[in-house]
Amino acid sequence: MSFVQRHRVSAAVAAGAFVFSALAFAQAPASPAGRGGAPQGGQQRPARKQLLVWCDNNGGGGYHDSMNRAMAVIQQMGVDTGLYDAHLRTDSHLITKQPIVVRADGRDWTNTRNLDYFDAIFFCGMREIPITLQQAADLLSFVKEDGKGFVAAHAANNAFMSYPPYADMIGAGADNYPWGTTTEVTIINEDPSFPATKHFPATFKVKDEMYQLNAPYARDKVRVVLRLDTSSVDMTNPNVHRKDGDFPQAWAKTYGKGRVFVCAFGQTTESWDDPGMKTMWLESIKWALKLTDADVTPRPMPAAGAPK
Repeated sequence: MSFVQRHRVSAAVAAGAFVFSALAFAQAPASPAGRGGAPQGGQQRPARKQLLVWCDNNGGGGYHDSMNRAMAVIQQMGVDTGLYDAHLRTDSHLITKQPIVVRADGRDWTNTRNLDYFDAIFFCGMREIPITLQQAADLLSFVKEDGKGFVAAHAANNAFMSYPPYADMIGAGADNYPWGTTTEVTIINEDPSFPATKHFPATFKVKDEMYQLNAPYARDKVRVVLRLDTSSVDMTNPNVHRKDGDFPQAWAKTYGKGRVFVCAFGQTTESWDDPGMKTMWLESIKWALKLTDADVTPRPMPAAGAPK
């Protein structure tokens, strides 16, 4: 079974009694070779950083055509800058620290790369992607204990909504997009000192899908860097549930030893070719990879008209 839908989540979830679907391949029991040491199979890593681009859309909710362009853009930026190698996956097979057993030529091979090989994940999946409980634990450990990076794009906000630890890692849950999928709005740059947003002006226009957040989102848990200017949307829309006017669209945080950056943008294919957005994604990846630094101390929402 895949992650249960959130309206069926019970106290058993919190207790850890979660049921997941089986993978299309077998995973061997944990061994020293597949846990936190050298990459599985003894593979030698290049000097460049290794980025896993994870775009699994098998969790329901439809397929985003923009993800094709997203993967191409993220890969090409790695080539152009020479900073990282991008490994593109539209499945979740590599989301594990366990040795991956692949049956071929009548033999079992365990030299497929797993999470130990990578320095960060760029994630643009959505909804209830079917992974196992062990995979979920390995994903969280990848960031929290190993100190790796996690960059979440667009619908990653509403992935694994019935698995609360994921929302804790990224810092928020998703409560729909009140104004539709492609709305032109004004965005407020709350943190022009952050590497991924310093190139944006104080306010700028975006045509994209604006998310509304819910728990566990709180201003004392994340550093908001981009926020929706609510004067540019209809706040009488019945789907608007937040009454505090706080609609972050991008934020950064630490999770244990690791770094997490989340941005709701990316619904349209065109957005991935926008120079400003490409710079934002590149700089967020660099920050997640610890190639740059920034202060991500949480801050309260600025008062109207207050200096940033």
